[in-house]
Amino acid sequence: MSSKLLTFRPPRIAQFLVAAAVLLHWAIPLRLELFVNSMVGTSLITIGLYTMTAGWWQFKKQRTVICPTGTPTSLVAVGIYAITRKPMYLGIFMMLLGLALIVGSIPFYAAAIAYFVVMDTVFCPYEEGKLLRLFGDEFVRYRTRVRRWL
Repeated sequence: MSSKLLTFRPPRIAQFLVAAAVLLHWAIPLRLELFVNSMVGTSLITIGLYTMTAGWWQFKKQRTVICPTGTPTSLVAVGIYAITRKPMYLGIFMMLLGLALIVGSIPFYAAAIAYFVVMDTVFCPYEEGKLLRLFGDEFVRYRTRVRRWL
């Protein structure tokens, strides 16, 4: 199952999860709204968009592949990557969590959690194994210095 998930790009997985959350939100007649806070939700979406874009921009700047299944040409360890090893995934997760805070329904929180779990258990181990094979000790030093998420 995990290798099949790797055929989908993380933003597409997020879009699918949001669509499923919308359908479940409207299909379930009982509305149990939790932790609704539009201001915090909007702030998380904004910070998440910045975080994701900053990571994307660093990849473009160093001219390496953005696709998780592609072969990177360099180890990006500067800019936002000096704070988190997974800024693009973290940014998307923050946007999903922000959306959940705005809507406040369980399916939206479940979508954010599902996204995080898939990234942490499928995509991150796959990518980090590849980086270890390609960059060896350089990646080990980077992994020791910078946390995966925050």
